[in-house]
Amino acid sequence: MARPPTAWRARIEVRRPTVREAERLRRTLAPEAAREVAKVQTALRREDGSTVVLAFDAEETGSLRAAINTYLGWIRLTLEAEGVAHPPPVNAPPAAGGEALI
Repeated sequence: MARPPTAWRARIEVRRPTVREAERLRRTLAPEAAREVAKVQTALRREDGSTVVLAFDAEETGSLRAAINTYLGWIRLTLEAEGVAHPPPVNAPPAAGGEALI
C-alpha cells in the first residue's frame, strides 16, 4: 500500500571538519535512518565530503518535530562521545564545532 503524499519536509546538514568524522557520524546514524517510522520517512547521506545530510518527509507536523528532535539528540550525543574519545591535544587551539543547518 502506497503512503500518502507528505505535507512537511525538513533537512538537517551537519558539517564536520574532516571526511572521516562525517563518515563516522553517517555510520552512527545509519541504523536509525534505516528503521521504518510511522508517518516519517528519513533519508541519510553524505554530501560534499564532510557534510552529513538528513532529509525528512512527514505526514504531520508533530511527527516531523519528534523525528527532528530525536536525530538532533543522537547527533549531539555522537559528537560529545567523539570529543571524549578523541580529545584535542592540550595546547591545540579550540576546534570549530560542527555546524548544523536546519
